[in-house]
Amino acid sequence: MRKASLLALVWVLIAAILPARALEAPLPMDEAFVPGIARQDDGRLAITWTIADGYYLYRDFLAAEDEGNRPITLQTEPGTVKDDPGFGTTEVYYQKASARIANAPPLIRLTYQGCQDGGLCYPPTTRTIDTAAMTISKPVGGFAFAPAKDARPVEAPDTGFSIAADGGETAVDRLMTGGGFALLLAGFLGFGLLLAFTPCVFPMYPIVAAMLTREGEGLTARRGFMLASAYVLALASAFGLLGIVAAWSGQNLQIVMQSPVAVGVVAALFVLLALSSFGLFHIKLPAVIGNRLSGGRHKGGSVAAAALLGLSSAFLIGPCVTAPLAGALLYIARTGDIAVGALALFALGLGKGIPLIIMATIGGKALPRAGAWMERVRHVFGFAFLGTAIWLATPLVPERFVLLPWAVFSLAFGIYAVAPDGLRSTGGYGVLTRLTAVVSLIWGSLLLVGFGLGASDPLTPLGPLKRAASVDQTAAIQKSDFTKVGSAGALSRLLDTAASGRQPTLVYVTAGWCVTCRTIERSVLTKPDVAASLDGIRLVSLDVSTLDAENGALMRSLAVVGPPTMIFFNRSKEEAPGTRLVGEITAGSLAEAARMAKGSAQ
Repeated sequence: MRKASLLALVWVLIAAILPARALEAPLPMDEAFVPGIARQDDGRLAITWTIADGYYLYRDFLAAEDEGNRPITLQTEPGTVKDDPGFGTTEVYYQKASARIANAPPLIRLTYQGCQDGGLCYPPTTRTIDTAAMTISKPVGGFAFAPAKDARPVEAPDTGFSIAADGGETAVDRLMTGGGFALLLAGFLGFGLLLAFTPCVFPMYPIVAAMLTREGEGLTARRGFMLASAYVLALASAFGLLGIVAAWSGQNLQIVMQSPVAVGVVAALFVLLALSSFGLFHIKLPAVIGNRLSGGRHKGGSVAAAALLGLSSAFLIGPCVTAPLAGALLYIARTGDIAVGALALFALGLGKGIPLIIMATIGGKALPRAGAWMERVRHVFGFAFLGTAIWLATPLVPERFVLLPWAVFSLAFGIYAVAPDGLRSTGGYGVLTRLTAVVSLIWGSLLLVGFGLGASDPLTPLGPLKRAASVDQTAAIQKSDFTKVGSAGALSRLLDTAASGRQPTLVYVTAGWCVTCRTIERSVLTKPDVAASLDGIRLVSLDVSTLDAENGALMRSLAVVGPPTMIFFNRSKEEAPGTRLVGEITAGSLAEAARMAKGSAQ
């Protein structure tokens, strides 16, 4: 009974999202609150909002400032007093709202925020008012463009360049249009299953395996299935909650979760898990929590612990930026339809966890129960945790020293495998363990040689020797080949320059802490065929290692969730349709996108 109750508790988190689907789909911000301006007879500037039924605008969040960021006084009417769940007692406007400005300056930045009754709250939105031309810009806060239905470009706010319709269109849009809600969930479940075998998900496997080994003699196939199911359901629920928090906060959670501080903390936690697996110390929860989670193990206590581990794993490891994840978050941010986006993310997380459930069910029979083998298995998991920590921390290590921790790791594992108390065995595993040890020692030695040669790619430690022997020394694309931009204005000027030279442009969104970006820069951009395909294309990079107002606004204008993302613009400063690349980028996909960009309409 307790097992069923604990699993049902996880489903309650999902069910809490579902009532929102029964509501009318939230309107885009532009349709919920339609602003207008007019000049009154007394010279004051009048700003009005037409508010859709079922929506309200906050009086306290109306603000204006001039070009010098100096506040401008807004003359507003009293609103309706509302006991708001988020902000307490406050005044709001229904149907209509207005504000007046005396002695209005030439340019005004107007910020406002509103909510749907019983539904979502939109992020604050800012518009620029030109009082000479009496015009209002498109929003620069949040995503304001509507779902794309054709191939016409969507003009980015106040930038002079355009993103393609399919640049704003997401996988959620396509699945909803093609087959509705059922196809959406099935599609994202499939996306998750495919992503389950990518490096982003690999750290989950040793976590689940270590969780199973702690069951000892009580581990069965049924027990493994129950524990893994609780873990995966909680993990998927956390993914859905991430989407909701992203919509409510208006923050880019991927950038926050992959910041150097966050990555460093997570890497340190995996080091602690590794040391604990090696037996240097034992990680224990406070007695009150530990007794609640582990007490009565066969009565369901460890199922709750598995669910807690699943929730924490989602926040510790963080979802890598992939096309399906980016699509779901863009859909939430653009339409405000939290329920659809959150359930898509839940299905994505569930798909990622299916192989984990299969592994746990099979492992329930296959894993050793007790004795020296159990200790050795835990040690192997310790090395897996240590490898995960190195992989996570790679973006924080200077490129010159990337191979050094991998070399030490590989040599240490090889030495352990041949040590008397390591993985030596006279049984059926003897040949396999000795082969593993030899491969690890050889690879570790090659990594040390590569470190001495100045290599930075652990997969090709002898790459410098190959490049030295190559006749063509200019084939590989380097970071220095990209011109850096940090604002929409800077990008627009570069696009103008490229257009005058009749060059397409590639905008590469990257970050110093982005693990996948490092892989792209080492293993994709260095290929001669990629360099050949990008010949004649202006290369531009947007580095969001540190997110600020300007590069954040540019990301919104480009409809980018996070790095790595590549966007191709044609000679008319329009994104070439069908060329956007997100997440894992291969040499083939990049070369094909470059070819399409070169042939895009002028």
